[in-house]
Amino acid sequence: MSLKITGKLPSGKLLQSLQQSSNYKKGAFQNLSPTAMKPEDVSYWKMLKTFFKKHPETSPPNKLPFVKTDLKKLNGDEPIIVWFGHSSYFIRIDHKNFLIDPVFSGNAAPVSFMVKAFPGSNEYKEEDMPPIDYLILTHDHYDHLDFKTIRKLKSKVGKVICSLGISSHLKHWGFATNNITELDWWQTTQLEDYIQLTAAPARHFSGRGIKRGQTLWSSFILKTATHNLYLGGDSGYDSHFKEIGEKHGPFDIAILECGQYNTMWPLIHMMPEETAQAAVDLKAKALLPVHWGKFKLGMHPWNESIIRVSAKASELGVPIKTPKIGEPLIIGGEYSGTNWWE
Repeated sequence: MSLKITGKLPSGKLLQSLQQSSNYKKGAFQNLSPTAMKPEDVSYWKMLKTFFKKHPETSPPNKLPFVKTDLKKLNGDEPIIVWFGHSSYFIRIDHKNFLIDPVFSGNAAPVSFMVKAFPGSNEYKEEDMPPIDYLILTHDHYDHLDFKTIRKLKSKVGKVICSLGISSHLKHWGFATNNITELDWWQTTQLEDYIQLTAAPARHFSGRGIKRGQTLWSSFILKTATHNLYLGGDSGYDSHFKEIGEKHGPFDIAILECGQYNTMWPLIHMMPEETAQAAVDLKAKALLPVHWGKFKLGMHPWNESIIRVSAKASELGVPIKTPKIGEPLIIGGEYSGTNWWE
């Protein structure tokens, strides 16, 4: 395993600046609410044993259906989202290209034989991407920040906006410092005269090795002259969703994690029903569930999350968007999806 893949922890002047954040305490970044990695009555040994006895349907039985969209020809006026499976997606809005947490290498781990993508879920590669005006990175876990993908995309990326501390990894991988903007929670950067991006809280953690919490994890609010989007990253359920909704909502769409959950880590990922409730808290007009459909990181059936969140969204009256991987989704447009996961 190349040490490049793991990245580099913040040090020196960068570390000193991170320590000034109100979210940095006791040598690491902290969540707003106390957030244990697991309940006290669950041991890591129990988690390990359960992991190796996971449900037999954690992977799909057949190759997943997908749509191969020519992203380089998406040059119309309609705002579009294209989901690539798990938490990677492309947004074309106001004639600017955004790419969020791209993972195209086919695995979500520091070694290539672990956490491999489902057949049909990794059909998009770096060469399929048009020039990227803004690359947004929510946190540094391997299923969101992929060294091989980032390295291949470097020449296509204009600016990078990320959570505090992630620049340490990026500079280690050859990115120029003046192309990176780091944000703490509630900080805003003006991307264009008519587009701004705000970092907001999430309930999660960070780390690409043993040491956790040395970089921040965030959600982001992408606001243009005509639209308001919530880019959720990874997060357990908490009161921050309601606070964000009150401060920055309503949202035209909320892109929220839905998958890789378990009662053994209930605070760092949401149960599907909590995902639907978070959309309500955010005052979202529509919900796009992500963090599923590509990697086996949890122990539940691979399509359980989308079945459960769809049922709860219907109960709560939240319009839900469930495109196939690669299928263009027009924000605010008519949508009549199918249950392609069945």
